[in-house]
Amino acid sequence: MRAALYDSYGSPEVLYEGTLPKPVAGPGEVLVRVQAASVNGGELMGRAGRIRLVTGLAGRGFPKRTGIDFTGEVAALGSPVPGLAEGDRVWGALARSRGFGSAAEFVVVRPRQLALAPAGLDLVRAAALPGVGTTVITALRDKARLAAGERLLVRGASGGVGSVAVQLGRAYGAHVTALAGANNLDFVRDLGADEAFDYATTGPADLGPFDVVLDAVGTELGAYRRLLAPKGRMVSVTFDSRRMAASLACILGSAVFGPRRVRLFSGNPGHPLFAELTRLTESGALRPVVDTVYPLADIAGAHRALEAGGVRGKFVVDVRGAQAAASG
Repeated sequence: MRAALYDSYGSPEVLYEGTLPKPVAGPGEVLVRVQAASVNGGELMGRAGRIRLVTGLAGRGFPKRTGIDFTGEVAALGSPVPGLAEGDRVWGALARSRGFGSAAEFVVVRPRQLALAPAGLDLVRAAALPGVGTTVITALRDKARLAAGERLLVRGASGGVGSVAVQLGRAYGAHVTALAGANNLDFVRDLGADEAFDYATTGPADLGPFDVVLDAVGTELGAYRRLLAPKGRMVSVTFDSRRMAASLACILGSAVFGPRRVRLFSGNPGHPLFAELTRLTESGALRPVVDTVYPLADIAGAHRALEAGGVRGKFVVDVRGAQAAASG
């Protein structure tokens, strides 16, 4: 099968389209024929060698693989799974223990790692949602317990996580303030933001207070934590990879503030989260936001574009591409 691979850590140019043996679903497993996958920040750090402890423990030596989430169709069942059949359209993500590898023609997962994809939604566009969608549901619903009428600040509002957080915050009935680049202010308003400010000209001193802050940037965490109301909550879904020690120290040190600490979590979503994401998408509360679609052969271009910044939503890799169109 075709798969995105790299033989050494480095820049996006180390990535290439290679071949690997097609996996086989064992008992209790599902073989998925992948349609598309998105590009996530963690994959950039893995490819660059910034999280070698994780990438080393997650599996193999070189060549290494990339990709976390996926959309596709059930190609085979290793054993019967209630509610699932060959040909079903699904979306999901690889288990954390398996590391990266969804940017490939086939993946093997456990049934708990996927759910039926939203009816009628194109699977290439849908690939913008599984990873970031489940992350934002966890952040706002479970970690921050965002309630209707509360004030929510979203940093990095035009990116993959931020574009979903703006939509979901609106769906939960919050008053949403978005921080984004000057060129993206109308874009985030269209997603549902009540207010939108240019992060380059609007700093923490110009904002607040907020009941919930969702941070998808990872810098200046202390300054934004200070914007919290007395019972406010802050969730960060990333950290500053170039100042990792300082960023993590800020997060850990914030524990002295009790409920107003900075919460950081590592996502490992299961079936209930993917099923909830399907429900929210089918209800119209969420829609996928795709910046650009890349073919698998240009996986390096997708990584390069995400590193350059300025993304609106997600970069998606169409794994099947022309082959899917040719086969109907």
